[in-house]
Amino acid sequence: MLLAGADDYPGWRDAARRLAASGVPADDVAWQTGGEPTDLLADPGLALPPEPGRALRVSRQFPELAETAILHRDPERFTLLYRLLLALQTQTRLLDDPADPLVRRVQLLAKAVRRDMHKMRAFLRFRQIDDQQGERYVAWFEPDHHVLRANAGFFVRRFGAMRWSILTPELSIHWDGEALREGPGADRAQAPGEDALEEMWHAYYAATFNPSRLNVAAMVKEMPRRYWKNLPETRLIAPLVAGAQAREVTMTAQVVAPEDRPTTLAALAQEAQSCRRCPLWQGTNGCVFGEGPGDARLMVVGEQPGDGEDKAQHPFVGPAGKLLDRALDEAGIDRATIYVTNAVKHFKYVQRGKRRLHQKPNSGEIDACRWWLGQEIGLIRPRSIVMLGATAIRGVTSRAGAVTALRGKPVDLTRDGFAGSSGVATFHPAYVLRLPEREAADEAFRHIVEDLRLAAQTDRRT
Repeated sequence: MLLAGADDYPGWRDAARRLAASGVPADDVAWQTGGEPTDLLADPGLALPPEPGRALRVSRQFPELAETAILHRDPERFTLLYRLLLALQTQTRLLDDPADPLVRRVQLLAKAVRRDMHKMRAFLRFRQIDDQQGERYVAWFEPDHHVLRANAGFFVRRFGAMRWSILTPELSIHWDGEALREGPGADRAQAPGEDALEEMWHAYYAATFNPSRLNVAAMVKEMPRRYWKNLPETRLIAPLVAGAQAREVTMTAQVVAPEDRPTTLAALAQEAQSCRRCPLWQGTNGCVFGEGPGDARLMVVGEQPGDGEDKAQHPFVGPAGKLLDRALDEAGIDRATIYVTNAVKHFKYVQRGKRRLHQKPNSGEIDACRWWLGQEIGLIRPRSIVMLGATAIRGVTSRAGAVTALRGKPVDLTRDGFAGSSGVATFHPAYVLRLPEREAADEAFRHIVEDLRLAAQTDRRT
C-alpha cells in the first residue's frame, strides 16, 4: 500500500480499515511511503479492497494511539499498527493489557513521539532576520521522528502574530500570519546563527541560573546535549556549571544557619548514608565516606568505592588501595596523617552473574555527589588536595580535566570555592593496575609518587 508520506495517518487509516474488513493478513501487505524505495518482495498486484460495509471493532484509545505512533521513524510502524488493528477484532480489550508485546511496542513508539514533540516545543529557538516584507523569524530543528506537521498547529497558536519558518532536514513549514505552507527540507547553513536578541537572552539566562538547584544529571536528561548546538544559552552552561559549586557554597553560607549543617565529619558521614541525590545508592551496602583525621593537611580524592570497599565500608582497601599505600610510603607520607575519600560515595556497578563489575561514574553522578565532597573539604580545610584521575578532578574542580595536562604542577582551587587549598592531579592507582605493559605501569607509578611528593611539599610551603 502506497501512502502519501511518512506521517500519512489518514491514508493509512483508510487503507487499513478496508484491508482489515476484508480479512487481509498483515503478512500480505507491504506499506510504502512516497519517496521511499519500493519493497522488491511486495506483491504489486494487491489492490485496495472496496469501502467496508460494516464498522470495525476498535477501542476508543486506538485511533489516538495509532495517529501518534505512526509518526515514529520505525519502518515497521505501519505493519505493527495493522497487526494491532486485526488483533482488536477478536480481542476488544487488548489495549488494556500493557504486558502484551505488540501493545507494549506500539505504546513505546507513541511515547517516543510524544517526547520528541515536547522537545521540539521546548528547544526550538527562532532567530530574527529581515526580508522584503520586514521581520521574519527562522528556526532550525532536527527532530528524531516525523513530528513537524503534527507540531505546526502549536507554533501557529503560540506565534500567530509573527511571520516565521521552521526548517528541518526533511521538510520546512512557513507561516505568513494567515496561512501555513510547506517547503522542502533544508540544511543548517540556511538558518541564521544568531540575531540581535542573542546577548539579551544570554543576560536573562545567566541572571536566572540558580546554582543551589543545579542537578546536571536531570538537566542533561531533560535537555539532551544533541539539542545544545542550536540553543543560544548553551554556550553559558559550561562556565555557569563550573562556577556553581563556589556560588552554592556562598549562597548556603548566607541562607542556611550553621546549626542546620553538620559540623563534624562523623555527623556528615551519618547524614550521607541517607543521600538520594542520584540512584547509585540502590543495591549497595551504603555510602563509603572518607576517613582520616579531621585536621589533615593533605587530602587524597579518588573516583568511587569498588566492590571490596563497598563490602568493607572503608575507602581504598582493595588492590588500588594497596598500591596507593605503597606510593604514599615511597613519597614519605604516613597514611594515618592524611584524609582519603572519593568523589562519588556509592559503588557504581553492573551485575554479571555473581560478580559486580565496576562502571565509571558519569558527570551527573559526580556532580550530584559534589555537595558531600565540598562539605568534607570545608570541614577539613586541607592545605593540599591530591586528585586521583579524571573523576576526582571533576569532583573537586567541577570541570573536566585530563591528568596528563594537569599533573606535575599545583592547581589553583580558589575559583572552585576552596581558597587556601592547592590541588595536585595524578593518575589513579587503578589505572596503573590496568596497564598491560610492565614498563608503562612502572612509569605511571613513579608519576604518582612524584605528584604525592609535590602535594606534600606544597602542604609544607603553605
